[in-house]
Amino acid sequence: MTSENTPSKETNFWSIPGQFLRQELLPLLTNLRLAIALLLIIAIFSATGTVIEQGQSPAYYQSNYPEHPALFGFLTWKVIQVVGLDHVYLTWWFLALLILFGTSLTACTFTRQLPALKTARKWKYYDKPRQFQKLALSAEFDNGSVNSLIQLLQNRRYKVFQEKDDILYARKGIIGRIGPIIVHIGIVTILLGGIWGAITGFVAQEMVPSGETFHVQNIIEGGPLASKQVPKDWSVKVNRFWIDYTPSGGIDQFYSDMSVLDNEGKEVDRKTIFVNQPLRYRGVTFYQTDWGISSVRVRINKSPIFQLPMAQLDTKGKGRIWGTWIPTKPDLSAGVSLLAKDLQGMVLIYDTAGKLVDTVRTGMSTQVNGVTLHLLDVVGSTGLQIKADPSIPIVYAGFAFLMLGVVMSYFSHSQVWALQENGHLYVGGKTNRAQVAFEQEMLDILDGLSKLQKAEEKEVPVGV
Repeated sequence: MTSENTPSKETNFWSIPGQFLRQELLPLLTNLRLAIALLLIIAIFSATGTVIEQGQSPAYYQSNYPEHPALFGFLTWKVIQVVGLDHVYLTWWFLALLILFGTSLTACTFTRQLPALKTARKWKYYDKPRQFQKLALSAEFDNGSVNSLIQLLQNRRYKVFQEKDDILYARKGIIGRIGPIIVHIGIVTILLGGIWGAITGFVAQEMVPSGETFHVQNIIEGGPLASKQVPKDWSVKVNRFWIDYTPSGGIDQFYSDMSVLDNEGKEVDRKTIFVNQPLRYRGVTFYQTDWGISSVRVRINKSPIFQLPMAQLDTKGKGRIWGTWIPTKPDLSAGVSLLAKDLQGMVLIYDTAGKLVDTVRTGMSTQVNGVTLHLLDVVGSTGLQIKADPSIPIVYAGFAFLMLGVVMSYFSHSQVWALQENGHLYVGGKTNRAQVAFEQEMLDILDGLSKLQKAEEKEVPVGV
């Protein structure tokens, strides 16, 4: 036989999670102290991610954050890598902080802000004189009518509600009640955008010789879903890379003429980029960040043209120099070294003993080891930083909501009541902010009402 109490037991069992959510978890999430603490922790770790270099190699942290002596007595390369301070914004705990903070704001919006807005939209008429005594600002006139107050309120952009001729309610600035909700929506949107960007965005670096076509491959930083953002159906060609130099020989600016190619090799976009002027295509941005020397093109006597790669040499921080070795005999038993420090076309030639043999420029030739060496070109390479962050529109929308909400929050929600009873007119009002300005406004309204009454009293009635 089935007991009659069974359904209630099932109901009680399933109601336990709901009770825990309402009575325990929800008050904790909406606690102001928790929100402030989370915001402070997020700010601290965000600042840490700004101070500590992100995405560097382990050797870099071992060199700059040694164990002896430890920075501040505790910050070493081991702490940085164990905690994840070398990639703060991608760690699970930082994303968890963002999620928890966003959840707290969302819970506060639904449990406090929306009910407050709902309450503000509700209103009732004051139909008893004693109700006006509870208002901080109120006045009583020996005579007067509610109708004479309507135009004064409407002139100050109040929305007037009136069911009877002797009772009135007016309000303005309810948009100020919506402002905090929009602020919360903006912050939550920014947090969601940051989380989405951390999961799907990537940063890549490429060093591409002038004239070469490449696909984005060298990902140095990316989220779990970053592979979906890496372009696979189009590539980029560096048509030409060049550097403009100042009269003193310093670098003025370096440029890359780049084309975006589809799978069939057709050009779909083209732009010359330089510092602070990137190429953007389908959510991927290409920044000009570095340069180098890729190779040198030479001819020995009447041989075919050789394009030999040049490698950057270790100068112990005393400048940038690239070098290569060119054989001058078929059996590779003899040769010369070519060194270049920029793309102005000047190349230094050294023999095997390290002695400077000659200095040539692009288009010139020289005699070395019994052969004629023609220097045809020094080929540069462009250093590109490539970024994709699908969250940027979301974050921008969040900031737009945030700014809009802040502006809306400055509007005061002001309310005015009026009651005409037994030859007396009662007027009162209240506001949620800008109390001094509201007091002055009410005084002006009451003064205008008083003037209207005096004008009505001076009117001479026409005899019947």
